[in-house]
Amino acid sequence: PMIGLRGASRYLSPEFRGAFELECEALAHVRNKMGLTNVQLMVPFCRTAEGGKKVIKILKEHGLEKGKDGLKIWVMCELPSNVFAIDEFAEVFDGFSIGSNDLTQLVLGVDRDSGILAKLFDEDNTAVKAAISHAIKGAHRNGKEIGFCGQAPSDKPEFAGFLVDLGIDSISLTPDSVFKALEIVSKAEMKRSIEKELNGAISAKTNEKDMTQDTPKKISA
Repeated sequence: PMIGLRGASRYLSPEFRGAFELECEALAHVRNKMGLTNVQLMVPFCRTAEGGKKVIKILKEHGLEKGKDGLKIWVMCELPSNVFAIDEFAEVFDGFSIGSNDLTQLVLGVDRDSGILAKLFDEDNTAVKAAISHAIKGAHRNGKEIGFCGQAPSDKPEFAGFLVDLGIDSISLTPDSVFKALEIVSKAEMKRSIEKELNGAISAKTNEKDMTQDTPKKISA
């Protein structure tokens, strides 16, 4: 089920524990034996920060220690709990990746596998975009990187512009949408850069004016 035993909860369940340990051993072999230390880990569907801590503990027990040899452990930001308790998750994980498919269905209460409700599934929905904005701001407030993993920028390249305006660090795309999205991202980044320079210039001018006003005037006798 879409909101059943999956992700971190499954990793921690007694029924799946043996399988998860095999996955840990395989990843440890890739990093520690094969030397592919560029491989990083992502914990999906992590309902609570406490659950994340438990998963990280098991990873460490199987040779995947957070911070060792550059190992970073990220978490999918795809549940309302990830968004609204992002400060707690930021204390546990190295970064975030917004999973817009799950986040959309859980914010709107729409099963994305339901053909009857398919027309209601929309990442452009005000509530969904507010959740995405909150997540990006929260991650950056905690000094964490946050990317976007979902279908929206591929289906609607202009959605990529929305993400750039919010300061997203990375965006995943399908191969057929890359060029169109790159064009939009480039324009959005240019606009963002110009606005930043203008704001900086205005701020500098304001400070200069304030300093001039604060300078003591010479009083003639």
